[in-house]
Order: sequence, then C-alpha cells, then structure tokens
Amino acid sequence: MNDIIPLPKDTPRPPETVLVNITPQETRVAVLQENKICELHIERNGGHGLVGNIYLGVVRRVLPGMQSAFVDIGLERAAFLHIVDIVEQRQNPEAAPRIEHVLFEGQTLLVQVIKDPINSKGARLSTQISLAGRFLVHLPQDEHIGISQRIDNEEERNNLRERLLALLPPAHGGGYIIRTNAENAGDAELAADIDYLGKLWHDINSRARTSPPETLLYRDLPLSLRVLRDMFHAGTTRDIFVDSTLNHTQMREFAGRYVSRAADKLHLYQGERPLFESYGVEHEIQNALKPRVNLNFGSYLMIEATEAMTTIDVNTGGFVGARNFDETIFKTNLEACHAIARELRLRNLGGMIIVDFIDMVQPAHREAVLREFAKALSLDRTRVTLNGFTSLGLVELTRKRTRENLAQILCEPCPACQGRGHLKTAQTVCYEIQREIVRENRRFDAKQFRVIASPQVIELFLDEESQSLAGLIDFIGKPVLLETDGHYPQEQYDIVLV
Repeated sequence: MNDIIPLPKDTPRPPETVLVNITPQETRVAVLQENKICELHIERNGGHGLVGNIYLGVVRRVLPGMQSAFVDIGLERAAFLHIVDIVEQRQNPEAAPRIEHVLFEGQTLLVQVIKDPINSKGARLSTQISLAGRFLVHLPQDEHIGISQRIDNEEERNNLRERLLALLPPAHGGGYIIRTNAENAGDAELAADIDYLGKLWHDINSRARTSPPETLLYRDLPLSLRVLRDMFHAGTTRDIFVDSTLNHTQMREFAGRYVSRAADKLHLYQGERPLFESYGVEHEIQNALKPRVNLNFGSYLMIEATEAMTTIDVNTGGFVGARNFDETIFKTNLEACHAIARELRLRNLGGMIIVDFIDMVQPAHREAVLREFAKALSLDRTRVTLNGFTSLGLVELTRKRTRENLAQILCEPCPACQGRGHLKTAQTVCYEIQREIVRENRRFDAKQFRVIASPQVIELFLDEESQSLAGLIDFIGKPVLLETDGHYPQEQYDIVLV
C-alpha cells in the first residue's frame, strides 16, 4: 500500500471573491480565486441539501451482518446508519458494541444527516449530533474540546483552548471543536457562539420530546447565510457580491449578529449584466460539465466520473515545449496539479480518484509533482487523502463525498444513450431492424412490415443500405414500408406488422 502524502497546512490561501446569485428557484454561490471559479454551490428551493439536518428517526431494519440499520426519517428512501456512526461506538471505540445490542426495530432516536442521498443510495446518518456555529462546533453528547487541524501553531492552539474553557459556563455540558475562523475571534464573539449553540441544542431537545417520529427537528441555515458562516475568512475574503436586495439585507443582519467583519465586504451587485455573466461564471459552469479541460499550450485533461471512481488522464496534446521532452512532460504535469485540484472542487468530485500523470523518468520530477499536487489540494475545504505513485505510475487520492457532484445536480442521463456516453451508429440500427424483421417474419404471417425510425436511419435505408433492404424484401417475399419520426432518437425504432 502506498504511503499517505501529508498535505501542507501553511499554504497561503489566495484572495477570494464570493458571488451570490439568487433567483426565486435557486441560490448559486461561486468562489473565485485569481479570477477563476474554484467552487460552485447550488441549492434549489425544491431540494435543499440535507447534510446537518436533525430528525427524530425510527429504526425500520437492523442488519447484524452489515453492522448497520435502515432508519426512516420521512424521506423517499430509508436512510443508512452504520455502527461507526453511533455515538456509543465513537465514545468507546475499543468496546466495539454490536449494532443489534444497541438498536432495535421500532426504536426512535435522534439522528443527523452526514451525507446527502446520492443516486440510489439513501442519506447517511449519525447519532452523534454536531451543531455548527461561526467559530465553534458544539458536540452536546461529548465532553471533548478539539481544535481544527488547520491551526497548527501549538501556542495558538493552547491559547484558544484556555480561552474557550474560561468562557464556558460552569454547567455547560457537551464538548466543542474550535474552527479555523476562531483564530481571529475575540472573547465576545466566542461567547456569543457558545450562547447561540446552547440555546439551539435546548430547542432541539424540547422539540424531540414532544414531536412524532420522522419529524425534522432542525434544518441548517440556507446557502446564502452559510456563505458567511462557513466560507467567509477575514484574512482572504476580498468581497462578497449579492444580486438580491432582500437577501443582501438578510445577510447584512446575519453578519451584524454573528460575522461582524463580513459586513464591510458585503456588497449589493447592481451591474447592467447578470452577476455570474459579468464574471464569466456561466461559461465556466458549462465547461465544468465537459470531460475535457484545456490547459496551456495545447495540453489537456480528460475527466471521467463513474459511480465507483473518477479517472483523470493528463495529456500533452500538441504541446512540444521549447526544451527537451522530459521538461515538457514535467511542466505539463506541474500545471495539471493545480488544474486537477481546481476541477475537483468545482465539480465536487468525491470518492476514489485515480490520476494518470504523463510518465516521468526522473524520480526528482515525480517527487516535485507530488509536492505540488499536495500543495494544490491543501486549499480544498473538503477532506482529501493523497497517496503516492502506484507501481503502474498512477496517483490515488480520496475526497470526502457529502453531496451530489455538479453533473448530478445539473444533468440527467441522456435518454438516447441511457448514460453510456455513446450511441449505436445508424448503420448498426439498420442491421438490427433487418434481423428483427427476419425473426418476426418467422413467427407471424404478416402481409407487410412498417418500420418507424429516426430520420438518420431511414435516410441510410434509402441511400447506402438500399441494396440490403431490397435483398431483405426479396428474402421474406413481403414489402417493407419506411416511415420517419423526427421525435425518435437514433437508437429507437418500431416495427409494425400489418
């Protein structure tokens, strides 16, 4: 197994501009670094993301063999709860309790969504509740005080821990994780977060005692406000532009209460062109749905996402370079590192990812590419684990998957190819039709056959395949009539027996 490559924690984050586009149907948030979009978040009014939501669930089925259970929380599909996400297991990992000793069918329990439903999979749950604030994450069932790994200065970590402990009320109950944003927070801001999260947990508990099963007890903030809570950073966020007057007012009120440093950077966009169009975001979104990503000087990436994994292939294309071939390959791979890291964030690709860099002969080049790749990946807000080169020269990494990727949100499988990504040729369909006519002729005593197909297939029958069609008619001794239907995709056809 390859060694895990540590991601640097001190990579300077480029200044970011955040664009918030709001319509009655959806909210879209784009994060730009160096005038290039690197993140896109979409929340539609008819389908809010579920991560962070807290429900009163009902255990419908316990599966001892899988050490998991299906829990009904009122969604179309039952949600999935694994033993590792049960609070008793997390608090006592060495005890390793069996799930059938912890849960039983019909049991009601408080659960939180940690992964949205993806494709045919239901949501993933945890019984360990966490409530996110601006600077802190509250763990009401735990006594642990943790600190974000991105804060790596030991003196700063100790200082934050001592400040938090001094601010906690005597009988506070529960634990906390100190978020990266807390580095620049004052005591008053931390105290406000503690008070807000404590009241929020009290309200959730009160509702749980009086609500029926399958009730939504808590929904996370809307995307427009999560921008301020989760994405704003006083040191790197340059500006936040919002194109809705109503939501700009709501965001300013929220900023005034919880994120005061964001207020001066929050602007109402009033340009003549639409916000996303003005910054070139619409064009970049269209490009993010294509498998090919063009780099400089003719080199490019090919990105293919499947349910099992995502593969990324780096190609030099027409790039020949100004020096020797090894330097050309090395330069292309270095550029690809940053492009790949950006595309992973923009497309929100998760799970297992395999990168096929162009083969490098020199070990020093391979090591330099891995270092550059780790540096580029360290800017990702989502957890990434990077492994070194395999024996086949591939780089493996995993990226935490919490919601659907961009293509799954914006697209659906092609009705013509059923998601295969390619179509049978018109000639292939012609030959399928002829074989089926021969089969049907043996089974039924029809007077004639009428073929209804796409314009491409009928045109081929009348032109290049006219001789084969004539041979078929002679063979079965019955006429074959052709009819075009412009609504038929290339692979669809019907044979009507008359």
